[in-house]
Amino acid sequence: MKALLISTESAEVLFHWTDPEFQQNIQEQYGASQEEGHGLPAFEDSISTLFAPIIISCSSMVDRLGDSYTCFTTENNHIYVLHQFDECLYIAVNGDGEEDEDDLRRKIYVMKKMIEVLFGMVTLSGSLLRRELRPQDTEQRAQLWKHLQGLLDTYSYLRGNDQSFLVEAVERLIHPTLCEQCIEFLERRLVQQLNSSVERAGEEVQHAFILVHTKLLAFYSSRSASTLATSDLLALIIMAQKMYPSNMDIDDRGSEDVESTSGSGPESFYTPQPSPTNSSSSEKQVREEASVFEFVDPDIQMAEDSLHTLDVPPPDPSTPRRVFLEVAHKEGLYPMMPHSMYCLPLWPGITLVLLTKIPTSAVAVSVYMFLEAFAKLEKRLSEGQEGSSATRSQPTIHDIRSKLDKFIKALGSSEIQSAQLQNVWSEFKYRAFARGGPGFNKDLIPWCKNMKTQLCTIYRQCFLSDSAPADAARRLSPGLQERAQAMLQEKLIDWKDFLLVKSKRNITMVSYLEDFPGLIHFICVDRSTGQMIAPSLSVTERTTSELGKGAVAQFIKSKVWRLVSTARRYLQKGYSTVTLRDGDFYFCYFLWFENETGYKLEAVEMPVLPDDSAPIGMIAWDYYRKLLRYYSKSHQGEVVKCYELLTVHLGVIPTEIILQHCRQLASKLWEPSRNPLL
Repeated sequence: MKALLISTESAEVLFHWTDPEFQQNIQEQYGASQEEGHGLPAFEDSISTLFAPIIISCSSMVDRLGDSYTCFTTENNHIYVLHQFDECLYIAVNGDGEEDEDDLRRKIYVMKKMIEVLFGMVTLSGSLLRRELRPQDTEQRAQLWKHLQGLLDTYSYLRGNDQSFLVEAVERLIHPTLCEQCIEFLERRLVQQLNSSVERAGEEVQHAFILVHTKLLAFYSSRSASTLATSDLLALIIMAQKMYPSNMDIDDRGSEDVESTSGSGPESFYTPQPSPTNSSSSEKQVREEASVFEFVDPDIQMAEDSLHTLDVPPPDPSTPRRVFLEVAHKEGLYPMMPHSMYCLPLWPGITLVLLTKIPTSAVAVSVYMFLEAFAKLEKRLSEGQEGSSATRSQPTIHDIRSKLDKFIKALGSSEIQSAQLQNVWSEFKYRAFARGGPGFNKDLIPWCKNMKTQLCTIYRQCFLSDSAPADAARRLSPGLQERAQAMLQEKLIDWKDFLLVKSKRNITMVSYLEDFPGLIHFICVDRSTGQMIAPSLSVTERTTSELGKGAVAQFIKSKVWRLVSTARRYLQKGYSTVTLRDGDFYFCYFLWFENETGYKLEAVEMPVLPDDSAPIGMIAWDYYRKLLRYYSKSHQGEVVKCYELLTVHLGVIPTEIILQHCRQLASKLWEPSRNPLL
């Protein structure tokens, strides 16, 4: 019984997602139209009818009390979490007990993040966002909602099964030699050839990375590109997984008992297959040779053979995904800058992702600068500041006056329809700057809002509209994409089976048990880079690992997930260290700061967050970026890094030994010879 709804204050549904149980419950309660072509509107009506009392009640409380509820539980133990983002009300529901208030709030924020990645600064205008989320065309609306529902399904699956999405940090595949070779290949061959080709149509590849399922094999950014934020990278991984989902059944069979791939099995060694020749008989012989010698597990061979029979769908060059990501310029951070995302499948489970800068991206920088100026002015006027005191913010409205005049003039010579922006700006200038005009007072607030709406409209025309000028030319040619795909396939053909198995057994606990007896599991995160390291968790009936098999491994996994949730609750209350005993297990959580030389810095009083604050993490709201800024205030001029360590020990191990293990483990993980994050 799960659902998520986005609506307006008038209970107009802008998006909904429900699981089959919730949908069946609504259909039984309200009935659903069985007429062909009328199923979607009928279900929308039922959803709207069900949630209308809650939405109206919430709006009434805001109007009359200036406040509203953020969470409530019904008599049948259904949990409702609500959050208002500008003119959109998000409501998440759980009725099966699998999600608590924190989980639902996190789901709301992640959904908002995905919408920002897909629609950019259009999300800053309520009226425009309503039109984007609820197109007039029913078929187009159904297609959009299906895409958003798929993203939410993918995130929910990854958060419940992938440790990197549990702690919201990127996990790298640990194979230094291959990773280095791939990065060099991306830099010196792939990206260089793409950016020097005349078929790139003005686009410039700024980031290129290789994913093996959700793990990062190699990442390269051009020198002109800014750092890709962890929240954006995690969102892109969700999108890539939604486009080309991992086949977990085959992967689980393929990873069974293959400890050699993680370096923990002394009895077997991996040898890459030679590249296939042009002869079909030779290719067949190569496929039949075992890539692991000294023993050949039939399940492994079955998985490898199955991989060869799966067809990889060709990339669709006609529709590169437009995404909006954070960019750092020397003037500051610019969120929601337009990029094109090309997701090129190499083999099932292995994907190349290219992020390109589009030729007209400078328009987005200007629009954001103007939006920021009008937002600051509106805020000051709303606070009662008038006259010169209202224009003291940076950049001031006087600073952007001439820039906006030039911007509108430049738009006039393009295909962008800017007449409405010109009219609103002329009226704004008369009211604000004319000698006989009203000047800077509260009467200018509606015109600030109107200017922001018109700027967002220009942004939408440039980057989201189907009829955007020269939009068809703003993409890498199909031939160029196919060549990029073929180049990387040729590079990795000898490694593909190894990589697929390696992604399931990246590192194992075997290599740590001798030094840390009694240690069951750990997760270590470098929050400065947004990367993590943890032993693999495999919980299927077919796969045996150090944690056991099937139900036993699932039990340990549930404990790890619960520990992360508990640690976040204590961190929200201002605790950076948590130790607790749970039956036969002993849990530890530590958050600490270091300088760039690895010297541990002194602890400070952690900020305490309200219960209804944004969830702690890096996808939807980068809590750790703000925490680093908070801590760096007392360490001016010094590079500060933030780390987290979570451990699970057997409860019979003495407490002092456990704490000693934690100190030694934290040091060992960052040794240059072992550390995959450097």
